[in-house]
Amino acid sequence: MSFTCRSCGSSKLLPILSLGKTPLANALLTRAQLDEPEAAYPLDLVFCPSCTLVQITETIPPEILFRNYFYFSSVSDTILQSARALALRMIEKRGLEPANLVVEVASNDGYLLKNYQEQGIPVLGIEPARNIAKVAREAGVPTVEEFFDEKIAQKLKQKGKGADVIHANNVIAHVANLHGVVAGIATLLKEDGIATVENHYVKDLIDHTEFDSIYHEHLCYFSVTSFKNLFAAHGLRLVDVERIPLHGGSLRVFFQREDGPRSLEKEGRKRVEVLLDEEHSWGVANPRFYADFREKVEALKTELLSFLNKLIAEGKRVAVYGASAKSTTLLNCFGIGKETLTYIIDRSPAKQGHFTPGTHLEIFPPEKLMADRPDYTLLLAWNFADEILAQQDAYRKAGGRFIIPIPELKVI
Repeated sequence: MSFTCRSCGSSKLLPILSLGKTPLANALLTRAQLDEPEAAYPLDLVFCPSCTLVQITETIPPEILFRNYFYFSSVSDTILQSARALALRMIEKRGLEPANLVVEVASNDGYLLKNYQEQGIPVLGIEPARNIAKVAREAGVPTVEEFFDEKIAQKLKQKGKGADVIHANNVIAHVANLHGVVAGIATLLKEDGIATVENHYVKDLIDHTEFDSIYHEHLCYFSVTSFKNLFAAHGLRLVDVERIPLHGGSLRVFFQREDGPRSLEKEGRKRVEVLLDEEHSWGVANPRFYADFREKVEALKTELLSFLNKLIAEGKRVAVYGASAKSTTLLNCFGIGKETLTYIIDRSPAKQGHFTPGTHLEIFPPEKLMADRPDYTLLLAWNFADEILAQQDAYRKAGGRFIIPIPELKVI
């Protein structure tokens, strides 16, 4: 069966990179599961010249990926700070009050919506992961335990749940049914409402060799151009855009209904025009821009493996920080495991005591670094490097050193 573009349906897709077969990025294991067979799936990245969307070709059923999920947004101080700043900004700029409603698609543990609640603004989260939705509800954030699509949006709209603001942070890239989700946003959004969407920026992915952001949950990698094309098909107009540093470089895009008022300021439209022009200049629709990505990944692999092998030959002990989806991709694709690494550290209590997919490294809390003092720690949650380095100041002062592999190999 041939694969067609998730956005425009074109069958003329061009290969960018094949990472072989990897386990599911967040399929952490219990000790009892270590001897059981572990599924692995192809991880191939392709480019659509018709609409510029970069995407993987494998689709894992969302019930497998997301019904029980290990990623809690509130674990990261960086994410919490960004979410709070955005919420307060939206309250001010949109003049939100208790008569309004803010909805978040894939609302996780309520990390963002609670900021609106604190200001007296009604909220509704929509989160398919049962374990995470339970945590959000226990924290007082109203949460619907469903995969969001047009049908869910219609049901909510019939109950008078039209949204003044819709957030969709790091979710559009995760859904196979792109058009169902975007149509749902268009349905639920009030005529004068605004939707704000965040996702990894494909230019940063390519420029900085962020191949570890490629895994089976991340089906799509967007540019401003591909966002604009997708949302326009559902009557949603791109009215503002920002580049933000989260996750190694992300886009924050803002949409309003095409049939609604033109309420955003002129500067927003200008920012859209500038970024669209920039993308045309660097070749967002040109396959040549993506052509050397595979060679850059191979060069990074050679450099990192050589450095780690040198450390092991010198008798050094190396741990890992970050039992993230990124770490699953990098460790499995580069073939780095227990022969090189001792264990893995993660701040999330939900992950501690489990083992990493494919590599079977045991996950410990951050306190273990100072207690055990490995010589080096491979920092695979590099997108939160500043936050983690500050938290591990005592370990560093005690002589511990961090290896940061992306965007370029360096030791701190």
